[in-house]
Amino acid sequence: MNDDYLKDAYGLDTPEATRAHYQKWASSYDSEVAAHGYVTPGRLAEALWSHMPEAQTPVLDYGCGTGLSGEALHAVGFRVIDGVDPSPKMLEGAEAKGVYRRLSTFDLSDPNPLQQGAYKAIAAIGVISVGAAPPETFDLLMNALPKGGLLAFSFNDHTLADHTYTCRLNDWLDMGATRLLFREHGPHLPGMDLKSDVYIVEKS
Repeated sequence: MNDDYLKDAYGLDTPEATRAHYQKWASSYDSEVAAHGYVTPGRLAEALWSHMPEAQTPVLDYGCGTGLSGEALHAVGFRVIDGVDPSPKMLEGAEAKGVYRRLSTFDLSDPNPLQQGAYKAIAAIGVISVGAAPPETFDLLMNALPKGGLLAFSFNDHTLADHTYTCRLNDWLDMGATRLLFREHGPHLPGMDLKSDVYIVEKS
């Protein structure tokens, strides 16, 4: 198994580099992460369902990639899932999974790509991360939620080591703008001995 794409992902530092990398990785992404036992999508989907067991409530899968996150959301019970991702090649993989109501792409340079208040729940599984989406993505997603909306997201070990990510979360918590409902540290990519925190927060 060639792990170059996976290893290189943690060193990406511009939106252009990120989009290009995931475009090239799309065809082998599923097999590469599966080889290392990628479990964060299932952990996070189960956590979201435990706080919002509503099959027909639309969920936005932000940064859905090839659809592994959508499959996990569908497996726990969600039936109305929309996916967005900046990589058209990744979206081809998501389309093939057959679990999404609709799929669309967006421009990483767009400061406001989401319709405000359109979703009661947003999942960003393995997205807000070193080498993927920057810390301010947390603000973008929280601002898109209505009051009482839920954000399900994860920080892997690389991301937890970069305090700009956890500080962004803590800013929202300290201001009382969001409430932490769930946090659990557990396996992420066991084959690489990587773990992740999964979170569910509610917008106040």
